[in-house]
Amino acid sequence: MGLDMYAYTAAKEQAASETGQREIAYWRKHPNLHGWMERLAESKNVKYNSFNGVELELTWEDLDELERAITHNQLPSTQGFFFGNEADDYYKPQDLEFVRKARAELFLGLKVFYNSSW
Repeated sequence: MGLDMYAYTAAKEQAASETGQREIAYWRKHPNLHGWMERLAESKNVKYNSFNGVELELTWEDLDELERAITHNQLPSTQGFFFGNEADDYYKPQDLEFVRKARAELFLGLKVFYNSSW
Protein backbone atom coordinates (compact mmCIF):
# COMPACT_ATOMS: atom_id res chain seq x y z
CA MET A 1 0.00 0.00 0.00
CA GLY A 2 1.06 3.57 -0.48
CA LEU A 3 0.11 6.99 -1.68
CA ASP A 4 -0.88 6.93 -5.37
CA MET A 5 -1.67 10.30 -6.93
CA TYR A 6 -3.20 11.14 -10.29
CA ALA A 7 -4.00 14.12 -12.47
CA TYR A 8 -6.46 13.74 -15.32
CA THR A 9 -8.63 15.70 -17.70
CA ALA A 10 -12.28 15.60 -18.64
CA ALA A 11 -14.44 17.61 -21.00
CA LYS A 12 -16.06 20.63 -19.37
CA GLU A 13 -19.54 19.21 -19.78
CA GLN A 14 -18.60 15.90 -18.12
CA ALA A 15 -18.03 15.08 -14.52
CA ALA A 16 -14.54 13.67 -14.20
CA SER A 17 -15.95 10.42 -12.81
CA GLU A 18 -17.63 9.75 -16.16
CA THR A 19 -15.91 8.03 -19.04
CA GLY A 20 -13.77 10.27 -21.16
CA GLN A 21 -11.20 11.19 -18.55
CA ARG A 22 -7.53 10.87 -19.53
CA GLU A 23 -4.61 10.60 -17.13
CA ILE A 24 -1.92 13.25 -17.61
CA ALA A 25 0.25 12.56 -14.55
CA TYR A 26 0.89 9.90 -11.94
CA TRP A 27 3.00 10.06 -8.79
CA ARG A 28 3.81 7.34 -6.28
CA LYS A 29 4.51 8.57 -2.74
CA HIS A 30 5.04 12.30 -3.27
CA PRO A 31 3.69 13.43 0.11
CA ASN A 32 4.55 17.13 -0.09
CA LEU A 33 2.66 17.55 -3.38
CA HIS A 34 -0.28 15.77 -1.77
CA GLY A 35 -0.07 18.13 1.20
CA TRP A 36 -0.08 21.12 -1.15
CA MET A 37 -3.21 19.76 -2.85
CA GLU A 38 -4.89 19.18 0.50
CA ARG A 39 -4.23 22.79 1.53
CA LEU A 40 -5.65 23.92 -1.81
CA ALA A 41 -8.79 21.84 -1.22
CA GLU A 42 -9.17 23.40 2.22
CA SER A 43 -8.81 26.90 0.74
CA LYS A 44 -11.58 26.06 -1.74
CA ASN A 45 -13.80 24.75 1.07
CA VAL A 46 -13.93 21.26 -0.44
CA LYS A 47 -15.69 19.00 2.05
CA TYR A 48 -14.14 15.65 2.98
CA ASN A 49 -13.51 13.41 5.97
CA SER A 50 -10.06 12.36 4.82
CA PHE A 51 -8.19 13.80 1.85
CA ASN A 52 -8.19 10.45 0.08
CA GLY A 53 -10.18 9.83 -3.09
CA VAL A 54 -11.19 13.50 -3.21
CA GLU A 55 -11.51 14.91 -6.71
CA LEU A 56 -10.00 18.40 -6.81
CA GLU A 57 -10.40 20.62 -9.87
CA LEU A 58 -7.34 22.74 -10.72
CA THR A 59 -7.54 26.18 -12.32
CA TRP A 60 -5.01 28.40 -14.09
CA GLU A 61 -4.43 30.25 -10.82
CA ASP A 62 -3.90 26.99 -8.93
CA LEU A 63 -1.31 25.89 -11.48
CA ASP A 64 0.49 29.24 -11.21
CA GLU A 65 0.66 28.85 -7.42
CA LEU A 66 1.78 25.24 -7.72
CA GLU A 67 4.54 26.16 -10.16
CA ARG A 68 5.79 28.83 -7.74
CA ALA A 69 5.77 26.37 -4.85
CA ILE A 70 7.69 23.78 -6.89
CA THR A 71 10.31 26.16 -8.28
CA HIS A 72 10.89 27.83 -4.89
CA ASN A 73 10.97 24.50 -2.98
CA GLN A 74 7.91 25.48 -0.96
CA LEU A 75 5.78 22.35 -1.04
CA PRO A 76 4.68 21.80 2.58
CA SER A 77 6.29 18.99 4.54
CA THR A 78 3.59 16.33 4.76
CA GLN A 79 3.59 12.99 6.54
CA GLY A 80 1.23 10.04 6.61
CA PHE A 81 1.36 6.32 7.32
CA PHE A 82 1.38 5.30 3.64
CA PHE A 83 3.02 8.44 2.22
CA GLY A 84 6.73 7.56 2.11
CA ASN A 85 9.55 10.09 2.39
CA GLU A 86 9.83 13.55 0.88
CA ALA A 87 10.41 13.27 -2.87
CA ASP A 88 10.40 16.90 -4.02
CA ASP A 89 13.82 16.82 -5.70
CA TYR A 90 13.10 13.49 -7.37
CA TYR A 91 9.75 14.63 -8.78
CA LYS A 92 10.59 18.27 -9.55
CA PRO A 93 11.04 17.78 -13.34
CA GLN A 94 7.87 15.66 -13.52
CA ASP A 95 5.95 18.20 -11.41
CA LEU A 96 6.89 21.05 -13.74
CA GLU A 97 6.01 18.91 -16.77
CA PHE A 98 2.61 18.23 -15.19
CA VAL A 99 2.00 21.98 -14.79
CA ARG A 100 2.90 22.50 -18.45
CA LYS A 101 0.58 19.68 -19.61
CA ALA A 102 -2.25 20.81 -17.35
CA ARG A 103 -2.08 24.35 -18.74
CA ALA A 104 -2.22 22.97 -22.27
CA GLU A 105 -5.33 20.95 -21.38
CA LEU A 106 -7.02 24.00 -19.86
CA PHE A 107 -6.12 25.99 -22.97
CA LEU A 108 -7.90 23.31 -25.04
CA GLY A 109 -11.03 23.80 -22.95
CA LEU A 110 -10.76 20.74 -20.73
CA LYS A 111 -10.95 20.50 -16.94
CA VAL A 112 -7.97 19.24 -14.93
CA PHE A 113 -8.36 17.25 -11.72
CA TYR A 114 -6.15 15.86 -8.96
CA ASN A 115 -7.06 12.74 -6.98
CA SER A 116 -5.30 10.26 -4.73
CA SER A 117 -5.60 6.89 -3.10
CA TRP A 118 -3.79 5.14 -0.29
